[in-house]
Amino acid sequence: MWSSAEGLFVGEPVTAAHADDEAAHADDEAAHADDEAAHADDEAAHADDGTMHADDGAVHADDGTMHADDGAVHADDGTAPVRGDLDHVRPRRHHRASLSLVLAGCSLLLLIVISAAVGIGSVAISPAAVWHVVISHLAGRPAATVDDEIIWQIRLPRVLLAAVIGAALTTAGTVVQVLVRNALADPYLLGISSGASVGATAVLLFGAFASLGLWAISVGSIVGALIAMATVFAVARQSGTLAPTQLILCGVVMAAFFEAITSFLIFRGNPQATQSILFWLLGSFGLASWSQLPIPAICLLAAVGYLITQGRALNALAMGPGAAAALGIDVRRLRRDLYIATSLVAGVAVAVSGVIGFVGLVVPHIVRLLVGSDHRRVLPAGALAGAAFMTAADLLARTIVAPQEMPIGVITAFIGAPALVILIRRRPYLYGTAE
Repeated sequence: MWSSAEGLFVGEPVTAAHADDEAAHADDEAAHADDEAAHADDEAAHADDGTMHADDGAVHADDGTMHADDGAVHADDGTAPVRGDLDHVRPRRHHRASLSLVLAGCSLLLLIVISAAVGIGSVAISPAAVWHVVISHLAGRPAATVDDEIIWQIRLPRVLLAAVIGAALTTAGTVVQVLVRNALADPYLLGISSGASVGATAVLLFGAFASLGLWAISVGSIVGALIAMATVFAVARQSGTLAPTQLILCGVVMAAFFEAITSFLIFRGNPQATQSILFWLLGSFGLASWSQLPIPAICLLAAVGYLITQGRALNALAMGPGAAAALGIDVRRLRRDLYIATSLVAGVAVAVSGVIGFVGLVVPHIVRLLVGSDHRRVLPAGALAGAAFMTAADLLARTIVAPQEMPIGVITAFIGAPALVILIRRRPYLYGTAE
């Protein structure tokens, strides 16, 4: 039952007996208020300088009589409890899990998934053996065994790379959703990943940026991502404004355009490399090695560290550019920095893993439901959750059709699309708030 007097929700109706008791109690309060009013009048008669105060006391006393009578009427009606009962009722609050608890849970989940991903394969290895090999290498005492070779040289680089890319895509998706203030935005839908794939394909097939050596694919992907993001935002902007719905539509259109460019480059490139390029574009960590890990790891740490320091600015920008500017934030500069950070993270992710969708879309939704919309909480929790999600998806990709390997983009789409539909139907989501 809703009490208009207090604005609180009371679960059970008031019984008749209880209402009568409350009415009697209210009548006693009314009588007491009348006595106080009479006492106030006596004081007014005997005090020369206190006449006004006494009259005010009488007025307040009469008001107390009126409120008491009103309480008696409501009690007789049985429609709401009186103020005395409402004082014991606390308003309902939406409780969020503490950040430390969420981070601890995500870290534990990530460790469990990593242990399983390294141990499961054509040769099964126990978690104890997995961590024994890892600790031995970290201590500088590697063992020349078959398990050591399988874990350290083959499986562990792949698992760690999958974790880094999962964290990177989740971070990029979170930032893109702030930029466009749309919960359906991510690098994949906005064409950023497709633009990065154009750059990476040009490097692989035609040797673009070959002089950069190991950095060539990463640089090509980052340049492609920057061009794609700038193009999408330029096409979507009209009269200096940026409508989120129009931005999503332009992103989908430009993503198809960049995918067409990639297909054209593959058609004009080396036919022998076509199959490997197509498989890579669907997402794969099959060529993972220790040499591929430092670049995306460094870029991820730098981006996440910077974004966490900008947590307050991100929260303000999520409320709109006008609100952010009113708080003294340089919106143009902030957006520029976020464009660069997103392109950097998405570019290096595409360079080593190909185009993988739904990670940057689904995981931020789940994390916001757990920790709220404060980006100082969303970013670290999202990075850990995204790492665990991608590691589990990669484990499924290489075991579900063993001995063959399925593209990881297929796995993330099969998992991410239904999960997103369930989230939307069970809890309609508006950016920054869940209703």
